[in-house]
Amino acid sequence: MALVYKILSRTVWNQALKDGVFRGAGIDIADGYIHLSDATQAEETARRHFAGQSDLVLVAFDPSDFANTLKWEASRGGALFPHVYGSIDPAWARWAKDLKLESGGHVFPEGWPS
Repeated sequence: MALVYKILSRTVWNQALKDGVFRGAGIDIADGYIHLSDATQAEETARRHFAGQSDLVLVAFDPSDFANTLKWEASRGGALFPHVYGSIDPAWARWAKDLKLESGGHVFPEGWPS
């Protein structure tokens, strides 16, 4: 099973857990869909869009849980990225792990990707 990933602040993720729904953050809301990455894209996403940010969480999802709300669309360099048109039930998370910031870069969890 190939997973897809969302990087977001711990505060936003905790709020989604409390509310029982994640409707997106910042850029997601502005663009009208929730940005996700596959395992080959997540590290570059962290570098480009979360540089220097601490207190982040990396959340893994199984794409099959999204039914028809997940679309793979061309983005950075023409690569296909997973985008969710709708909300996400936080209970769908396969796992959520801290994305630590060390020496200016993010350290992905042990065993990454999984």
